[in-house]
Amino acid sequence: MKTLFTSIIVLLISLTFSAQETFTLKVVVNNAKDDQGKMVYSLNTESQFMKAAPLQSASVEIKNRIAIATFENVPAGEYAVMVLHDQNGNQSMDFSEQGMPIESYGMSNNPMNYGPPTWMDAKFTIDSDKEIIIRL
Repeated sequence: MKTLFTSIIVLLISLTFSAQETFTLKVVVNNAKDDQGKMVYSLNTESQFMKAAPLQSASVEIKNRIAIATFENVPAGEYAVMVLHDQNGNQSMDFSEQGMPIESYGMSNNPMNYGPPTWMDAKFTIDSDKEIIIRL
């Protein structure tokens, strides 16, 4: 009986220490061109950034040119958020014949790049609940 009790205590302690703490990330866009369509958000790790499906994504209604997405249960680490104002609802970025984006977009840290965004410019660290603002 004593061995069983000790085993249960050891198991509970190991589960407590192995559980990874997670956080909430709130992402605000407050300068949408208009309320047409939806704001599409993607939360990415470095290995997913512009290469693969995101860790989490959200599609949010725009009201009064503001859209807010909340990502729950985000483990501590480095991430980047990409946002697209999907005005026509096709769930993808549209481009002109010259290859320039037609719909507004933004990245975490609001880099002002000419050309595609980079991980180094967009990455940020989550180690607590956080709110960021992204400009389109």
